[in-house]
Amino acid sequence: MRVKRGFKARQRRNKVLKEAKGFRGGHSKLFKTAFITVTRAMVFEYRDRKVRKRDMRRIWITRINAAARERGLSYSKLMSGLREAGIELDRKVLAEMAVNDPSAFGRVVESIQ
Repeated sequence: MRVKRGFKARQRRNKVLKEAKGFRGGHSKLFKTAFITVTRAMVFEYRDRKVRKRDMRRIWITRINAAARERGLSYSKLMSGLREAGIELDRKVLAEMAVNDPSAFGRVVESIQ
């Protein structure tokens, strides 16, 4: 008996076309190009979730370094001083303090000197 797969095939295609909503031209209208574009977009999406973490860490380090140098300390000296003093603040919190609460960041720097 011949199987035409009409319903399931349509379901699969519609799922891809729904994912491709907002893409321009045939990339959102034609299944073949939409499938290629959506697959590629998913690859970028997966990769960039990892890249975002790297980028944020780089931004935090830059902010901490700038704030530390204003107080006459380099980033590496600050981080080793924190480790020796037993102060367990991560880079995200330190960067937040450096930007939004410079006086508190200053107190942390003074505590390790």
